[in-house]
Amino acid sequence: MSRKRGLSLDEKRKRIMDIFFDTKDFFQLKEIEKIASKEKGINSMVVKEIVQGLVDDNLVDTEKIGTSNYFWSFPSKVVNSKKTKLEQLKNNIKTLENKKKQLIDNIDEAKMTRVNNEEREEILNDLVIKEELNLKLAKDLEKYKECDPEVIEKMSEEAKIAQESANRWTDNIFSIKSWCTKSFGVDEKAIDKNFGIPEDFDYLE
Repeated sequence: MSRKRGLSLDEKRKRIMDIFFDTKDFFQLKEIEKIASKEKGINSMVVKEIVQGLVDDNLVDTEKIGTSNYFWSFPSKVVNSKKTKLEQLKNNIKTLENKKKQLIDNIDEAKMTRVNNEEREEILNDLVIKEELNLKLAKDLEKYKECDPEVIEKMSEEAKIAQESANRWTDNIFSIKSWCTKSFGVDEKAIDKNFGIPEDFDYLE
């Protein structure tokens, strides 16, 4: 059995508006919540938010009388509200159409005044030449990037780290050679020959 679909927000708004239209009466929020829950199938917890939305949209009127807020709405209220909204939309359309016409006129005028004379051609050609020169200079600058002080400093730091690392390994090799000589009486030259260690093997300076 399929589950019953819940009411959409528009359906809830319409049912609450029906409360006003059917009775043509004034209500406090608690009264609307009670009617909406019992007769319209709307959870009373969401009624306040929906009513406030209708007030914000100028579909429901509200007034504080004493310590209580009263809400009401008549069909004529909605009709007038929709007429006002329609009039606003028509005015907006008219304004946008006028703006569009003005922009088209401006474009046409610009096209007419933009004559392809020699001066304009020279400016455009000069622009192309300068753009090509700018591209060439950018490529040349990339070639000399290694001369950048920051790049050189970074390379120097990396070289220093590499040197320190190499010397640590050199120190380790010397330590192993010394241990082998002392522990097994193996000659250092024999170790160098067997492991391919050059005669001038030493620390980097």
